[in-house]
Amino acid sequence: MTAAGSEKLALIGGGGHALVVAEAATASGWTISGYLDDAVAPALARLRHVGVRLGDLGAALPREGSAILALGDLASRRIGIDARVDTTWAIVVHPSAIVLPSATIRPGVFVSAGAVVQTLVHLDVHCILNTGCIVEHECSLGENVHVGPRAVLCGRVEVGMDTLIGAGAVVLPNVKVGTRCVIGAGAVVREDVPDGATVVGVPGRANNPVACARG
Repeated sequence: MTAAGSEKLALIGGGGHALVVAEAATASGWTISGYLDDAVAPALARLRHVGVRLGDLGAALPREGSAILALGDLASRRIGIDARVDTTWAIVVHPSAIVLPSATIRPGVFVSAGAVVQTLVHLDVHCILNTGCIVEHECSLGENVHVGPRAVLCGRVEVGMDTLIGAGAVVLPNVKVGTRCVIGAGAVVREDVPDGATVVGVPGRANNPVACARG
């Protein structure tokens, strides 16, 4: 999960989330070859060590090296995932993160500073674990799940694909969260959440299921 200094990494995205990914990647030994973004001068251009803008989000990636999605928005990430099926995806883990040896981390995953990934956790492709979040023992996260800063998933939580767990949210043990859900910032989730639902409040209450994570 820590790259050799000669291993090259391209970032897909150049906004605020890309700033975090770039710093973590550099700290863990990657050499950033450049980035893709629709903006000519996105936030990422402020960092000197990220190489050059290689084109817009739909442009071709460099032939050498790996890539990682550096977009925070789940709908935008889904477009990138579906459009780039032949890409070699990297795993980027900040050196300060704690990842237990029994955890399974699949390609495209990003683990930010201070995050904790406990025993027998499964992270499917393209998950984001943001700053200081905790994913406890035996949790299973589906493809393209985004866990916000300081969120906590207690033991044996299951989260479906394309779901956002907001900053500071807590999902209690054994809860199943469906696909394409939004768990609001600070919510406390005590019961299973159906596909497409938004949950807010303490205790968390789900609205009528809606397609909230796909564009």
